[in-house]
Amino acid sequence: MIHTLPDEYRDLLERPLIGILATVAPDGRPAQQPMRFTWDGAHLRMSQTIPRRKFVPLQANPNYSFIITDPDDPARVLEITGWLVTVGGDPDGDFYRQLGRRYGNPDEPVPADVDDRVVLILDAQHFIPKTAPQPTATTPAG
Repeated sequence: MIHTLPDEYRDLLERPLIGILATVAPDGRPAQQPMRFTWDGAHLRMSQTIPRRKFVPLQANPNYSFIITDPDDPARVLEITGWLVTVGGDPDGDFYRQLGRRYGNPDEPVPADVDDRVVLILDAQHFIPKTAPQPTATTPAG
């Protein structure tokens, strides 16, 4: 576990990839949700609505884990852990539309639930690079 993002994994945060946000629900069950995000070099930002399953667990327990898998090399994975720093409002849906542009939908409309929409700001404390072992080639018996 390291406190600085390794340069060779930086692209996973800069590319518009979907990551998996893992939290702990108030009843103790783990919860995992796919999320779009932005990265500013210190914080992950994600759009959410107040009544949803992703927001409630972070209010009860601000610790999280976020995993991003490289779609071009599925054995290359980055896990980030930290905690929820703050929740900002997004009453006009500006951040939601910013995510739409980042993920290839520049004309994404403001969602119907914009009045409940917030921006989760997650502090990135630890970076855990993971590389799955590659299968070894075997020679057919002959």
